[in-house]
Amino acid sequence: MPKKELKEYNRWFHNVMPQRVDELTKALNSSSGFEGWKPSYAPDSLNSLGNWFATQVATRPHTREELRNLPQHVREYVSEGELTNRTISLAMDVGIYLSEVFLRNNASLKWDQIFGSSRFIDYGQPVLVGFGGNVPFNPVRMVITMAYGLAKNTKDGKALREIYDIWSKKIG
Repeated sequence: MPKKELKEYNRWFHNVMPQRVDELTKALNSSSGFEGWKPSYAPDSLNSLGNWFATQVATRPHTREELRNLPQHVREYVSEGELTNRTISLAMDVGIYLSEVFLRNNASLKWDQIFGSSRFIDYGQPVLVGFGGNVPFNPVRMVITMAYGLAKNTKDGKALREIYDIWSKKIG
C-alpha cells in the first residue's frame, strides 16, 4: 500500500480498537465456559482468552493459486491449510486486546508506525515500541502466527500468555 493509505489504515485501526474489544468480549461471552470473561486488561485475562481462541481457530484448504504462490520453504509451515477469514478477524481482535494489556501494564510502551525500508516485515503496520533492542512488536501478526501454531497443534491456549511473558521481559 502507498504510505498515505497505510497512514489511513493506522487511523482506522486505532479508531476501531474499542469496538473490536467489545466484539471479542461478546464472542467469548457467547461461548460455553467463557460467559463471564471480561476485558480486565490484566495479564491473567490472557489465560482464558488464549484457551478460548485455541477452540476458535479453523483452516480451509489452500486454493490452487495460493499453493502456486507459496515458496517451497513456506509450504511445510502452512500445510494444514489457510486460516479462515473468521480466524484472521478473531486474531486481529485478540491482537488488539493483547496490545492493550501491554500498554496498560507497561507505561514505557507506545504505538508507532515504521516507514523505513519497505522490505521491513512490519512496514507501515501499527506496532508497539519500547522493547529492548529497538525491536517493534506487531500484536496482530504475532497472534496470526500463533493461530497457525494452534492449527498445526504445535501450540495450545497457553501460547497467548507466553507471548506476553516473553515480550514483557524485553521491555527496556
